[in-house]
Amino acid sequence: MVLSKLHELGLPSSAPPFLSMVFQLVHMIQLYSSDAQIMGIQDLKRFLGQHFEMKDLSPLSYFLGLEVSSSSDGYYLTQANQFMAAPRSLHYAAVLRILRYLKDTLFHGLYFSSQSLLTLQAYSDADWAGDPTDRRSTTGYCFLLGDSLISWRSKKQSIIARSNTEAEYRALADTTAELLWLRWLLQDLGIDCSTAVPIHCDNRSAIQIAHNDVFHECTKHIEIDCHFVRHHLLQGTLQLRSVSSQDQLADIFTKPMPPGRFRDLISKLKLVSLHPT
Repeated sequence: MVLSKLHELGLPSSAPPFLSMVFQLVHMIQLYSSDAQIMGIQDLKRFLGQHFEMKDLSPLSYFLGLEVSSSSDGYYLTQANQFMAAPRSLHYAAVLRILRYLKDTLFHGLYFSSQSLLTLQAYSDADWAGDPTDRRSTTGYCFLLGDSLISWRSKKQSIIARSNTEAEYRALADTTAELLWLRWLLQDLGIDCSTAVPIHCDNRSAIQIAHNDVFHECTKHIEIDCHFVRHHLLQGTLQLRSVSSQDQLADIFTKPMPPGRFRDLISKLKLVSLHPT
């Protein structure tokens, strides 16, 4: 039905890769569209809204997990925009690298197998003090339904962590919050989520804190997160599993990777190239 409606609008109806990218392209084009192109985008959204239940998310706010801000002379990704007051050649090189990556991965997409099991699992990680400008840590997590990636996050933590364990535990609390929402969503779709969902973490100290019913002085500053994770651990909502750093899939969401490691992780996350034919 979707393909036939797109065909009515004069769009190709025989290329599956096109369908998988059409909604992403609507927002991507807004990054560099002329007035005429923007009118065409609005016409497309109105047409689709007449036939499908849709919600207009208004002007672009996030792109590939990065916050986007705008000004009279264009759009900026937040991680580059924070240096606009005093840009240096290093920042210019970083922007060029972002643009090259976007250009080279334009037709990349996630592969969802029809044979994938409907069992939920998560990976939680943190890069402690990884930002050299303010030494804040980065939280990274991802959720897989079977072997299909369905949710992920990469976000700098708002508070400076005083230890690697603290950064990992804050990431674990964020992962638990996302887990609760995903369980609710999957149950609403009729998928059984009665068993504890495994969360893979490569920090043994963080796992031990969650299993310890006595909070010491060293964990007082993250006590709320400790109680939150431990509560759902005892409720049977989740189970914590230790995983090696080599098998930590969320590692890719916390820091830059060497090419070999990067390719290995995106392969495990089922990110594939879908060049149109």
